[in-house]
Amino acid sequence: MSLFAEQFFDDHLTLPYPEAAVVGDTYYARPAPDHLPLRLRISFTDTRMHQRYDGLRLEVVHLERGLIDAQWLSFADHGAFAARDKRLGTRPGEGSYGTFTDWGHADAPPWQGIGTAGLRKAIDRYVQLWFPGAPRIRTETKPSAALPGRAVAPLSHSR
Repeated sequence: MSLFAEQFFDDHLTLPYPEAAVVGDTYYARPAPDHLPLRLRISFTDTRMHQRYDGLRLEVVHLERGLIDAQWLSFADHGAFAARDKRLGTRPGEGSYGTFTDWGHADAPPWQGIGTAGLRKAIDRYVQLWFPGAPRIRTETKPSAALPGRAVAPLSHSR
């Protein structure tokens, strides 16, 4: 798996759903057992450029009726590569801003250094809408993902 998808979903998004699996580059889950016919599917979305990804596509799938709803979460909109893009001086509309490419990364994940707190928060909101009662996703940034010299405070779950 050149995208290291299983590592991305297991180690970086750290979604709390016990009934889940990564197949290929896609994550499948049943977030809440009492919503039996519905499943969550998350996959990487590519740009118009081959093997360049700019976000995640979240889908709610009904076992008999098929696709019920889909949402796109942009890496740029959720600050996933903000630190990298700032360090490289990449701005919106330029080259690899808010994206990663899946070529030339044989030893390390192409999305290495991604910040997932914003993505996890958005995924949690989406899952809670479609799967009330599903386990909540921890949305604070892991210490290893923090930038040197920056304190990271947990995000609140207030509604």
